[in-house]
Amino acid sequence: MKIISWNIAHRCEPWRCLLDMDADIALLQEAAEPPSGVSQRIEVDSGPWNTAGGGGGLGWRAAVVKLSEEVRVDWIEAKPISKAVSGDFAVSQAGTLAAARVTPASGKPLIVISMYAPWTRPHASTKSSWIISDISAHRLVSDLSAFIGRQRNHRIIAAGDLNILYGYGDHGSPYWKRRYQTVFDRMDAIGLPIAGPWAPNGQQASPWPEELPQESRNVPTYRTNRKEPKTAKRQLDFVFASKSLAESVSVRALNEPDQWGPSDHCRLQIEISTGGSHEGSNQTWA
Repeated sequence: MKIISWNIAHRCEPWRCLLDMDADIALLQEAAEPPSGVSQRIEVDSGPWNTAGGGGGLGWRAAVVKLSEEVRVDWIEAKPISKAVSGDFAVSQAGTLAAARVTPASGKPLIVISMYAPWTRPHASTKSSWIISDISAHRLVSDLSAFIGRQRNHRIIAAGDLNILYGYGDHGSPYWKRRYQTVFDRMDAIGLPIAGPWAPNGQQASPWPEELPQESRNVPTYRTNRKEPKTAKRQLDFVFASKSLAESVSVRALNEPDQWGPSDHCRLQIEISTGGSHEGSNQTWA
């Protein structure tokens, strides 16, 4: 089974690219409603294309999209905390999480989750000029914890754009290193360690980012709209997976210039062997 995780920056062209990728599922972030000609060839839940915040809301959201007939997808309704009851999938900020139960043609079902941590600002009383995203990322961890009902042997893939950095070195900020790491530590603690992508499954940055140690296996997944893919430096997109899936999951960043695609984020390709051990599994789990 092939899954694509991708922040498509509320653009139309990435939707068309997805149709040519021979994938079964897409976990999208910043997805606006699919354009005409695409919507007839995919399946997605009927929720509004909106993310809470920004006054009247933002015209895009996280989504789980069915792309092939090789899988069955049962979408799981996300409810605002104010309307959720015990046992529901309660979401702190509408549009930042989407989840579904996916059953392949052969093999066991699993839960897939698309997640997006929007940028926000500190409270006005701080008079700070920061924009920060770990506030949103921690909300995601709390909300998706609803799918952890046992200590082990769950089957969950969660992927998306967290807008935070992993693995600062000596030249990075000790403050932000510790602060960002708390998000990854919480995911590990609930049973969803980071699964990549890591080099060599993706091109590393050149020139090398000064905040990363030389032994880092980070691969850039984001570049600004004013830059070319070859100049990308920051990894903001990550995949997390249940430990029970470790031997059957491989993750790759499609981040070389001819692979990047029409968004400021590259695509993450997640392959899952549904029939046992995946001989091509290449992860050293962080």
